[in-house]
Parts: sequence; structure tokens; C-alpha cells
Amino acid sequence: MAKKRALITGITGQDGSYLAEFLLGKGYEVFGLLRRSSTTSFERLQHIQHRIHTISGDLLDQNSLLEAVRTAQPDEVYNLAAQSFVPTSWSQPVLTAEFTALGVTRLLEAVRVTRPEARVYQASSSEMFGKAQEVPQNEQTPFHPRSPYGVAKVYGHWITVNYRESYGMYTCSGILFNHESPRRGLEFVTRKVTHGAARIKLGLSDKLKLGNLDAKRDWGFAGDYVKAMWLMLQPDTPEDYVIATGVTHTVRDLVEVAFSHAGLPWEQHVVTDPSLIRPAEVDILRGDWRKAEREIGWRPEIDFEELIRMMVDADLRLLKSQQGRG
Repeated sequence: MAKKRALITGITGQDGSYLAEFLLGKGYEVFGLLRRSSTTSFERLQHIQHRIHTISGDLLDQNSLLEAVRTAQPDEVYNLAAQSFVPTSWSQPVLTAEFTALGVTRLLEAVRVTRPEARVYQASSSEMFGKAQEVPQNEQTPFHPRSPYGVAKVYGHWITVNYRESYGMYTCSGILFNHESPRRGLEFVTRKVTHGAARIKLGLSDKLKLGNLDAKRDWGFAGDYVKAMWLMLQPDTPEDYVIATGVTHTVRDLVEVAFSHAGLPWEQHVVTDPSLIRPAEVDILRGDWRKAEREIGWRPEIDFEELIRMMVDADLRLLKSQQGRG
């Protein structure tokens, strides 16, 4: 039997690398869409790069997407690419809209024209709930985004629904709550904290600047969440799902777990910087993932404390190896 083929946009990112690993383990032929760049980083893919087919393409360029879908002839398409750092969406709102909103339309249109039988996964986000109308949030909770990123994700979500309803395509969205890992970018607060704690532990710095310590999030492990992406594309009928842990923690909780694991008193090292506080903070984001458990058999496996300890350990190893090379 021929191998299933998957096309992943954003394959060099945190989720893309875990998803590529997962699909390769399932026996898929994996194609990754890459923007043309002189500095493409394969850091997260080094161990599997030789097993992935890369295709040049850009969510801003319709023709490149048409050609990418024609080349890959995918059975499944996973759209993970986006301008995904929320603070940047205030300084670059138009670019965020181009990638995170209109980019979804361009990809869906490319699939509709060249490979309409392919099943499409769209990466939606808990940031769409923003000023949440209820806690916890489920698939029926109204959206009230509080950042240009969240607004763009709402557009991407609804255009995915629209292509499903208008053209009968198999398109679905995973409304993923915050999901982290040692592969998270250093600009994200979880990695900023674990990397900062590791640096202080190794004497490379003494202070860590953070914004709102009372901000609350539902944090899970990215490796768990990519399994949900795949599970969503397996049933006969496409559905949208909330993927979360159902447990909320504050940034302060995150700091306490990370610094405690590193054997450090966090109060002596963490300082609040008002410039790092968002213009409009979201309310409590906590996801209700019962539909995913009931219908596709998904549940989170790694809990919050285990996740943060894993990230601190990885950052300690990374920094020690860098010191060794230095």
C-alpha cells in the first residue's frame, strides 16, 4: 500500500517538528513548506531532516502554494505556519493579518483547486477567546479576541469552516491552548522563564525581567498536542476541537516551578518590567477538552509541573553544551 503523504506548513517551528516526527513514526511521507530564506533554521529538525522533502513556498504567494500542493499531492495538509508571537502582532498587525488570516485562505484555495480530496488541519488558537465569555471555553464559546493575532486567527478559523460548508472539503480546526516544550522559541514566556532560570543557575545572569505575573494560561505539552492534530483528520466527518489540559496556572506558578527545580529562590532574581505587559490582556483561558476525548480519544499526558521541569533540564543541558563549545 502506498504511503500516506502529508504537507506541513511551519515545519521548522515547535509544532511542525513534533508533528513531522509523529507522522514519520506513522509511516507517512512528509513534505515541509519552507519560505525562501538565506537563514532557514533546521535546528528542531536536524535529527529527521534527511527524511523530509522540503518544498519552497510562502503563505503570502498564491502561485507558490498551488505549486507546492501539486508537487506534494498530499492526503493531509497541516497549516501550522503563522506570525505566532502575540506581542509582535501589535507592532506588525498588517503582516500578522497577511500570514495568519489571508495565508489560510490562500492555502485552502490552493488545496481546493489542485487537491480537493485532501484533508486539511488549521491551527486555531485559544487567543481567539480573548475576553472569554465563559470559563472553561469549549467549541461553542463565542470569540472575543484581544490582539491582532487573535483577530487574525478568528478569520483563519471561520474561513476554514466556510470552505468545509461551501465546498464540502474535509477541513477542521484545532483550537489549541498554549502548548510548550524545550523547542519553544526564547521569546515565549515559558521558555523565557526556563531558559532564564537555567542561565541564573549556571551564573550566566542574575535577573529575569517579566511582565504580568498574574496572567493565567492553560499550558500543555506540544508533543501531546500534535497527536490531536492527526487524530482530527482520521474520522469520516470533519469537526473542530478544543485541545487543552483544563488546568490554569499563573506566570508566577510557572516561575515558582522552574526556579524551584533549578534550586533557586525566584524572588531574588525575578523583576517586573511594565514595558512587557500587553496593551490588552486576555482573561482566564482554560479549555474544556471533553469533546476531543469523547470523539477522537485524545487526552493530555504530560502535566504542567512535569513539562516545566523537562524544559528547565533541557535548557541546562543546552547552556552547558554551549559553554563546553565555548
